Amino acid sequence: MELFEVYPLYDVTPVKALGSTVWDKNNQQYLDLYGGHGVISVGHSHPKYVEKLTAQLNKIGFYSNAVQNPLQQQLAGKLGSVSNCEDYNLFLCNSGTEANENALKVASFVTGKSRVISFENSFHGRTSASVSITDNKKIQATINRFNPVTILPLNELFLLEKALEKGDVCAVIIEGIQGVGGLDEGTTKFFKGMEQLCWKYEALLIVDEIQSGYGRSGAFFAYQHHQIKPDIVTVAKGMGNGYPMAGVLIHETIKASLGMLGTTFGGNHLACVAGLAVLEIIEEEGLLKNVTDVSNYFVRQVKTIDAVKNIKGKGLMIGLEFENEVGDLRRKLIYEEHIFTGGATNKKMLRILPPLNITFNEIDVFITALKKLV
Repeated sequence: MELFEVYPLYDVTPVKALGSTVWDKNNQQYLDLYGGHGVISVGHSHPKYVEKLTAQLNKIGFYSNAVQNPLQQQLAGKLGSVSNCEDYNLFLCNSGTEANENALKVASFVTGKSRVISFENSFHGRTSASVSITDNKKIQATINRFNPVTILPLNELFLLEKALEKGDVCAVIIEGIQGVGGLDEGTTKFFKGMEQLCWKYEALLIVDEIQSGYGRSGAFFAYQHHQIKPDIVTVAKGMGNGYPMAGVLIHETIKASLGMLGTTFGGNHLACVAGLAVLEIIEEEGLLKNVTDVSNYFVRQVKTIDAVKNIKGKGLMIGLEFENEVGDLRRKLIYEEHIFTGGATNKKMLRILPPLNITFNEIDVFITALKKLV
């Protein structure tokens, strides 16, 4: 049997990683400024993370949600306190797209409605409902195009209200900061106005924090920069630092019922320990402050490079926009300078998503390499 080839691959084979450093099969060292799509939040193979997962695996790695698992409540309590979201309840699942599927399902259950509003250049996943609300026809099969969806431009409150006036919208979903789409984001005025319109027209506000959450923006969640209170928040990526896990934060005013949602693997013992380790490391090592400090330094250094025409994003979720497409630049960064970076649907944008404990010295390595190449 061969692999079903759907990924364009760089010719690099990582075999070991520590912090922000990755080694390939030839023992070549790379600086990781992408973290596997922003998944590595507290650094590769963090000692505390490895210790806690190893200890749990020596006890029990998995059992289903048919039995008691106190680790789930521990994780919910810790996430509530660290994120300042104690007034939410947590449903655990496995991936970002699954989190968004469940969020949309809850919204439809609660409102009895089906249409969803999302935004241009959005990315919410690749499964049935989540891909239907993603603004990319190329990754939608015909079967995905039957869901009632309206896609609007960002920051246009008038158009949003016109769409909501029809009364059939169950949810408005927006990324805290757009990821794949190119680091665009709603203004504070737009987020606040959107929240009020959702109240007015009885639609739930879902904020997709799958990439922008878990400290990535400098706040625990990017929406917290705008002083709003979503009905539902979805999380994944940095939640498990590489262990597959995700969650849906559902405001306590929304009541659960038995069988409403379900999952086999979500919230298993190893996943919960991974999630707890990440939160403890973020808190103990002051990583939110590090994100802000390193981000400010990074932006100051990048502004000295004339080839960078625009800087988007917040914290350590940064997009560097150039005059020309960056595909060749990314290849040179990997093969000549041994630095991992990311791309976006905006082909002129270099996306930077390093571990939250990246250092100033490691940023200097990147800045030196970028100046050399451009």
